[in-house]
Amino acid sequence: MLASHAMPSQARFFILLGALSAATSVALSAAAAHMPALQVAGAMLNTALAQQQFHALGLILVGLVLTRVQSLWLTASGALMLMGTVLFCLNLYARLIWGWDAARVAVPWGGSAFILSWLSLGLGAWLGNRRH
Repeated sequence: MLASHAMPSQARFFILLGALSAATSVALSAAAAHMPALQVAGAMLNTALAQQQFHALGLILVGLVLTRVQSLWLTASGALMLMGTVLFCLNLYARLIWGWDAARVAVPWGGSAFILSWLSLGLGAWLGNRRH
């Protein structure tokens, strides 16, 4: 019999949120195909959807790596991907769907969070289970 290996809660958390984010991006993409206001949004909508989809897979990747390697860098990577999704993607959706432009300044911070998330993922994988 194989020994059971409990998946760390951080891993489950990032995999779950990655899956939910991926599902949400598909639903938003389908909705956009049927909403005339979003059909003319073009590049901004495509950018938001692409970034959400890419980073949804990134969250799942972080969760899977966390099943093998425990690292604060990996946890930071997942948190930064979530932050980037909110600051970048959600902000663009709010501008397109509701015309809400109040937090426009947050978009570059979201992009920066995405960049830092990938650097953290690489560092976490490189350092492995070493003490920080």
